[in-house]
Amino acid sequence: MILIDEPVWPAHGTVWGHLVSDTSLDELHAFADAAGIPPRGFDNDHYDYPERRRDELIALGAVPVTGRELLRRLQEAGLRVKQVDKVPH
Repeated sequence: MILIDEPVWPAHGTVWGHLVSDTSLDELHAFADAAGIPPRGFDNDHYDYPERRRDELIALGAVPVTGRELLRRLQEAGLRVKQVDKVPH
């Protein structure tokens, strides 16, 4: 399932949220590709998305959850990459 949290992270003149899968990175990449999210938006275990795209991503099937729920589901799926383990891009 694709999950989306509230955009709360300010950068580049907007606020950003996270898009994750609680199933697989393949599912996440496929959703991002279909939604036109560029590969540069991928950060090891999630895609960042700008606030202006939130409603569109939900309409495409992303399920809104809190940031806390998103993190819990990502960890339970074994897909969470800790900050110290992230590969720079």
